[in-house]
Amino acid sequence: MTNPDANQSDKKVVAGVLGILLGAFGIHKFVLGYTVEGIIMLAVTVFTCGVGGAVMGIIGLVEGILYLTKTDAEFEATYVQNKRGWF
Repeated sequence: MTNPDANQSDKKVVAGVLGILLGAFGIHKFVLGYTVEGIIMLAVTVFTCGVGGAVMGIIGLVEGILYLTKTDAEFEATYVQNKRGWF
């Protein structure tokens, strides 16, 4: 059997690191299951030829830091149960 809490903790770390490293592409959103938000971030980066990617990169960086600084319980309550898509 797998521990669901461990799975959420793994998602938190993966999403946080991807948000920091590849935030402009919205990959961290896809990891958390936020497909629409991920497509928005990816589309802004691609359709502006990377110019909008700077803004999306900053958003990804901030979100990645937020993911990693929250406790597992806060992360689960905010992003898993309440489905908060942005910040």
